[in-house]
Amino acid sequence: HESGTILPKIPRPRVVIGIPSGVTEVERRAVSDAAVAAGAREAHLVEEPMAAAIGADLPIEGPEGEFVVDIGGGTSEIAVISLGGIVLGRSIRVAGDEMNEAIVSYVRLKYSLLLGESTAEEVKINIGTCVPGKEKFFVIRGRDLEKGLPKSIKLSSDEVREALAPTVQHIVGNIVDTLEETPPELISDIMEKGIVMAGGGSLLMGIDQIVSDATKMPAVIADDPLTCVVRGCGRILQDNSLLSRIRISRSL
Repeated sequence: HESGTILPKIPRPRVVIGIPSGVTEVERRAVSDAAVAAGAREAHLVEEPMAAAIGADLPIEGPEGEFVVDIGGGTSEIAVISLGGIVLGRSIRVAGDEMNEAIVSYVRLKYSLLLGESTAEEVKINIGTCVPGKEKFFVIRGRDLEKGLPKSIKLSSDEVREALAPTVQHIVGNIVDTLEETPPELISDIMEKGIVMAGGGSLLMGIDQIVSDATKMPAVIADDPLTCVVRGCGRILQDNSLLSRIRISRSL
């Protein structure tokens, strides 16, 4: 650089980061430290189900109970929210990525075909379903495990439903378990309002129906569920009063 050149000062922003509700204090500190090391002035950590609830426009500060299920990539977050805090939370490492792995495993065992994760994601998005319906098909290409050569097959939505069933049931079972642990005074609110579902995994066809059947209460998919957590983090960042009213973790 030429002498005397003044480099522009890079602003150090405040950041809000969504984290799984089941992370340890050590993991929280690692996330905070990484954000500050990357140039953040201060980092606020908010549990993903709380961020999802805010992004979905739920009245999280009221005394009524709100039940949120956020099925992301690495974790599924299940939480009961009331009075600006998480009353009951459960975080399981079974979510969208596990669904992809289930498809990869199913195709490998049934067809001796090795699929990539991105192809499994395409299958899930295009013909993934939890419920019986009009059969759809999707051509997948991978490597024949016996011959080592490229191979393509036509996979049906019924096969994908069979592949995904154990993963979906694991998530649904945890939703039911969380409901059973919910304080009685909040259950009536949840029965009336229903379960709000967010995250990319909630876009799997019929998963709301499966949840509703298992819990005997309505299950509603939030508007634009993929971006609920991000929108919630954005609102927390913009609204300083909201930041002080909800119970979140902060690191300077």
